[in-house]
Amino acid sequence: MDNRITHWQSRLDRVSRSVEDEFGKLDVSSLNWKPNAEAWSIGQNLDHLITLNRTYFPILEATLAGTQSLPWTARLKPIRKFFGRMILKSVLPDRKRKIKTFVVWEPTESSLPESIVQRFLDHQKELWVRLETVLPLLDSGKVIPSPASGVIVYNLEDFFEIVVTHEERHLNQAREVLALHQQEAVGA
Repeated sequence: MDNRITHWQSRLDRVSRSVEDEFGKLDVSSLNWKPNAEAWSIGQNLDHLITLNRTYFPILEATLAGTQSLPWTARLKPIRKFFGRMILKSVLPDRKRKIKTFVVWEPTESSLPESIVQRFLDHQKELWVRLETVLPLLDSGKVIPSPASGVIVYNLEDFFEIVVTHEERHLNQAREVLALHQQEAVGA
């Protein structure tokens, strides 16, 4: 198997193990705790990843079938590279710069059940299956559009890196929320 593929799969597996180990035994109150009204809870971070990743499933299916329509920007390699790099930079796990997500990708609920952790873990398996279907196209130069914008496009390889890196970012965000929650519990 291609080293890139092994690397992405390993990173997604690491995210799944971390979510299960760090959040799998939390009660519903801890999963939904937020440090402030604007912040997302652990559960909302997981829900956001599920919501966002699923918006790509129809795009991946259409790309595989060869029926994906692309905007004019897809014909311009510098634009594809620009968008790929820009989006990847915006989802880096260090979280030094806050970014606001598109409305379509906001968490679907404000209070999530404990089952959100298992739902996320199940989603991770489904995500990898979906990603595997387009792996044969990885070196074909295929371009995919962003589900959030009609003009944003990037190469399939950039898409894989963006998805994995984005999950690592939200794992870190959920960890920060848990740390703040634990600090508050100790201080109380």
